[in-house]
Amino acid sequence: LMNAAVAQGVEPAQIAQHCDSVSLCFSKGLGAPAGAVLAGSRRTRRPRCAGTTTTPGALRKVPPGPGCAGMYRHARRCPAVLGAWHHPWMATLGLQAGIPALDSPLCSISPAAVETNIVMVNVQGAWPSPAELCARLRAVSEEEEAETGQAVSVLLLPWSARTLRAVWHRDISARDTELARRKLEFVARKCQE
Repeated sequence: LMNAAVAQGVEPAQIAQHCDSVSLCFSKGLGAPAGAVLAGSRRTRRPRCAGTTTTPGALRKVPPGPGCAGMYRHARRCPAVLGAWHHPWMATLGLQAGIPALDSPLCSISPAAVETNIVMVNVQGAWPSPAELCARLRAVSEEEEAETGQAVSVLLLPWSARTLRAVWHRDISARDTELARRKLEFVARKCQE
């Protein structure tokens, strides 16, 4: 929500006005150690909150700590909060510009479709599949280290039969984005050999 609001230059309320509830993750946007908030009317919150306590592995008795972590982080870095939400969206521009520059038949993006901190990468051809490409981007080989002088592991999510999902957060720098672009370039070249 916050990345979309920053990218569109509008208040979050303008986007959320059509929703009956909104959830925000404190760790992704604010860099808090944990926590999230679910906001909405009492009628819409109650069923969702009840479900979280019955889900295996859920936190059954959460102290006020996670919420306080978000408030603390917000209070300590208030002037930088908007920048923290804006940073991931800006970092995507590096990959957005970098993928077309690869001039690879393996993958492409639609720059016009990049609106927030999420970039959908289209995988072309029969091989590799998005899952295989994700595995190759995550793995670090001796050949890669010898050729590039670096060991870079990029975590992407296979999203559909021909699409990968890349998501930026406040801890991914422009340098990290450039390393990811180089890794994609290396993997794309190796897949074509």
